[in-house]
Amino acid sequence: MAEEQGFTPLERMNIVITGHVDHGKSTLVGRLLTDTRSLPEGKLQAVQDSCKKNGRVFEYAFLLDALDDEQKQGITIDSARIFFKSKLREYIIIDAPGHIEFLRNMLSGASRAVAAVLVIDALEGVAENSRRHGLLLSLLGISQVLVAVNKLDALQYDEQVFNSIRQEYGTYLETLKVKPLAFVPISAREGKNISTRAPEMPWYEGKTILEVLDSFHNPPSNEHGFFAMPVQDVYRFSNDNDQRRIYAGTIVSGEVKVGDEVRFLPSRKTAHIKTIEVWNAPSKVIAKTNEASGFTLEEDIYVKRGEVMIRTDEQAPVRVSTEIKANLIWLGEKPLTFYKPYLFKLGSAKVDARLERIERFLGDRDGDYTELRRHDCGCVTLRLSRPIGVSSFYDNPSLGRFVIVDAYNAAGGGIVLEAVEEPQKIQAIPDDFEEELFALLKRYFPHRF
Repeated sequence: MAEEQGFTPLERMNIVITGHVDHGKSTLVGRLLTDTRSLPEGKLQAVQDSCKKNGRVFEYAFLLDALDDEQKQGITIDSARIFFKSKLREYIIIDAPGHIEFLRNMLSGASRAVAAVLVIDALEGVAENSRRHGLLLSLLGISQVLVAVNKLDALQYDEQVFNSIRQEYGTYLETLKVKPLAFVPISAREGKNISTRAPEMPWYEGKTILEVLDSFHNPPSNEHGFFAMPVQDVYRFSNDNDQRRIYAGTIVSGEVKVGDEVRFLPSRKTAHIKTIEVWNAPSKVIAKTNEASGFTLEEDIYVKRGEVMIRTDEQAPVRVSTEIKANLIWLGEKPLTFYKPYLFKLGSAKVDARLERIERFLGDRDGDYTELRRHDCGCVTLRLSRPIGVSSFYDNPSLGRFVIVDAYNAAGGGIVLEAVEEPQKIQAIPDDFEEELFALLKRYFPHRF
């Protein structure tokens, strides 16, 4: 209806605001909300009145501090989602925690973002967590980065301080292969270089924060990529003699249609799509990216949860592998060590994994290569107990981002850089033996299948 009346909806972009605790992330977001008039009617005045009533100096960060615990402790403890819009697009800003103890929350928040703003306090300079957050963005493959050097008003907008931080942090980010699109000198509290240029900094000739954000680009949609769907489950309905087996999951990229030949990895079994089923809706001819779908097949094959379905007519960069090279951050209470089994989760696959090698540490970590301690980041090689279908993060983020579980807790996560192809083993029995056995069992014991 809106499009018929000549209104075109703005595109949306997810970005994360991060940085060390008290460096001014929430103040920056509060300023962006205020300057773009994105606050609910009366919200700003209500917070200002509350501060006046309680004898507190108003801060723009108060606009975001909705949780009682946050107000008591003075630190952001979760990844809040805030909406605002420029003339170009709508933004979903993820205000991520800065305190080192909340890195797991920051990792969860940043994983939804396609771009990032790193805030650094000009008074304190590049802190340890400033480096860690740069590492996290590198691990998550976020390449669009803006560095905001904040609180320059407290230093009389000193150009040399800004240049020194830009040199130091820029050099560090280069070691992570992260190249910021811009360094912007700002005062979030005073609103300098946020949405309008600041006359107090005539030496800065670059863009404002808002202008840099508008120069970011959303990545291309996965719908034009190769078809891939992690199998979530296989269902069978026995009512009314319905003998169909439905292979269900959510398509993470590409599309597939009735009649296409598909392959399941790691089993490498092939079949043809017979029907595409949708819950409480008519069958479809084509299923596309982000659609939860079920498929019936022309051939009877046995596959399990965790397999990845691809099309045989595409050169999909999905490997059958038990050895992967990855960038990983460790957040567990106990170190990541050799020989100990961990639960490795990627897509719908779950498999035991062991640390085989620490290729190198990422960041300033020194010491021997015997373990990854809490908050360490490293490039590692992992050995899986059985093959899975896996892709490089850069070929397909959904098939290249993983979590490691230790003692029922999410203890680490990262991205797959490379998967070593597992050679197809020569079988002593025919390839179709399993299918033939399954067909016989189905014939003589229909009530069990």
